Amino acid sequence: MTAYNRVYNFSAGPSMLPLEVLQQAALDMFNYHGTGESVMEMSHRSPEFDAIIKEAEKDLRDLLHIPDNYHVLFLQGGGTLQFSMVPLNFLRKSKKADYIITGNWANKAYKEACKFGDIRIAGTSEPDNFTYIPKLKKEDFREDADYVYVCYNNTIYGSHYSYVPDTGDIPLIADMSSCFLSEEVDVSKFAMIYAGAQKNVAPAGVTICIIRDDMLGYAADDCPVYLNYETHAKKDSLYNTPPCYNVYIAGLVFKHLKKLGGLSAMHEINVRKADKLYAYLDSTDFYKAPVAPEDRSLMNVVFVTGSKELDAEFVAGAKEQGMINLKGHRSIGGIRASIYNAMPEEGVDKLIAYMKKFEKEHAQK
Repeated sequence: MTAYNRVYNFSAGPSMLPLEVLQQAALDMFNYHGTGESVMEMSHRSPEFDAIIKEAEKDLRDLLHIPDNYHVLFLQGGGTLQFSMVPLNFLRKSKKADYIITGNWANKAYKEACKFGDIRIAGTSEPDNFTYIPKLKKEDFREDADYVYVCYNNTIYGSHYSYVPDTGDIPLIADMSSCFLSEEVDVSKFAMIYAGAQKNVAPAGVTICIIRDDMLGYAADDCPVYLNYETHAKKDSLYNTPPCYNVYIAGLVFKHLKKLGGLSAMHEINVRKADKLYAYLDSTDFYKAPVAPEDRSLMNVVFVTGSKELDAEFVAGAKEQGMINLKGHRSIGGIRASIYNAMPEEGVDKLIAYMKKFEKEHAQK
């Protein structure tokens, strides 16, 4: 167990939050900065909350070096709502878009977009059970496509883009929900980045959208007002009541990351954690990690024993040792260790020690 008798939570989301963030939130719970109220009770129109959301945006801009010609929006509806908002806002000329399918979430986004325009699969790794990221070139996309869409890190299958697709002048849209703020990203290479917060940033309930200015203002007249990004950009994410407490927690996480040394420092920690785990997986025949090494995720490490019964026994035994939520996604089974930013390195060390012990006890059976 960790401090406060906390477990190591390997959930794909909602996931662990930094302990110091939870401690600060606990201190602020009943009386935020002398206001006599919790942020959960605070009016989103109050000067106190206005300061919270503006400071959160500033710290996020600092962390990602977001250019001035990008809006930062704090929205609701999770990544799933973005599956609809993206085509509603960005199918603006040809009504065509190209999608790269690398897992369940990209596939769901593709199917939703098909309701609104001429949507094509430009590349997919589905025939190989999504064990790699297709390597596409500029010539693989339709020249008149309104945008290209990718899911940058695939939570279920444990893969991650090792390159930014070259789409030429075609706007590139990326769902970065499960790798957001785990590494440095050149925001200027994307027309839009969005991320559900419940992996690396905050409790479930807030979705962060980073959108280049020239992408706004093209939604059709019949687009529901709440699903128009311009609605939220004009009101600085305060068109209606935002998920105030989630924005506050996100702001604490941003400050925590800045204190660590920024995203380059966070990335070094993430690489060290993942390298340990993959090195052990590669050293044994008992477990198998199916994803191509060059496309492995630092956030979601997927592996199997080769036996459903052993996989289930592994997960149950880990829970007894204070390591929870290691069961793979219901669609593919197996084992999945999500080692997001807030997973301490000692949690990974404990998992590896347990894996070795489990292997020793079961390898000869």
